[in-house]
Amino acid sequence: MRVLGIDPGIAIAGFGFIDKNGHKLTPVQYGAITTEAHTPQEQRLVQIYESAGALMDRYKPDSVAVEKLFFNRNVTTAFAVGQARGVIILAAAQRGLPVAEYTPLQVKQSVVGYGKAEKKQVQEMVKMFLRLSAIPKPDDVADALAVAICHAHSAVLTNKINEVSKR
Repeated sequence: MRVLGIDPGIAIAGFGFIDKNGHKLTPVQYGAITTEAHTPQEQRLVQIYESAGALMDRYKPDSVAVEKLFFNRNVTTAFAVGQARGVIILAAAQRGLPVAEYTPLQVKQSVVGYGKAEKKQVQEMVKMFLRLSAIPKPDDVADALAVAICHAHSAVLTNKINEVSKR
């Protein structure tokens, strides 16, 4: 099973493709889709949409896992991130890919075993699970890989729940 994990953002959207074979997780490709500040928002969204679609076409994931939106104070940023999430989900839907969404708490729980884990703990576990020589940078990339790992860990259960709920 190949999973694409996404940490959405308007300036930086981290992505990470991993393969799951039994209990083994293997990194395939990871990085970030970046857009320039001062570029009109609609153009940034087009860049994110086209880049995400091209990555999906090239690496052919079986499913896409996206981090759910979480924000504290900056509503403007939250709307922009929500729009970025939307175009990424659209790109997946147009390709017939199932999309799963996970809260930051769920990702931390799955990767570290503790829902209030520190970012550094999550990054270290991503490095360990994927046998990487270094923590991927920027942080958005490590976060995207954590989302992919979360989905890889829970996909079997999630699929069974979805099958039952469709009946």
